Amino acid sequence: MNGKTEDPVLLFDGVCNLCDGSVKFILRNEKNSDLKFAAIQSEAGQKLLSQKSIDPEQIDSVILIKGGKVYTESDAVLNVTKFLRFPYSLCNILRIVPKPVRNFFYKKVASNRYRWFGKRDSCMMPTPNLKNRFLK
Repeated sequence: MNGKTEDPVLLFDGVCNLCDGSVKFILRNEKNSDLKFAAIQSEAGQKLLSQKSIDPEQIDSVILIKGGKVYTESDAVLNVTKFLRFPYSLCNILRIVPKPVRNFFYKKVASNRYRWFGKRDSCMMPTPNLKNRFLK
């Protein structure tokens, strides 16, 4: 794996079009280049899941690992907004919505993501200038 262990890492479904589009959106709109990425299907993604004792078969979510903590579902998404420039960082205000309500809508989208947004045959390949942002 490249990247320091303390780097925040966003694990995402590498074959999901919604997830792929979300990663591209983050890369275009982030404040700094602090966040690293790994497809859940990648060797690095599988290793991180194992290290954090997360069953890959139970994953229907993006996962953010930051400061040794694991964030899933709407908590992961809202924590990612802290890496974004204004006005997207304002989405963090959605924390006022109770977590069960946020996660209900998150799970609805997550469980329908392939049907609504489609699926790829393979994980996206980062461009050469972004290669250092993706764990192998």
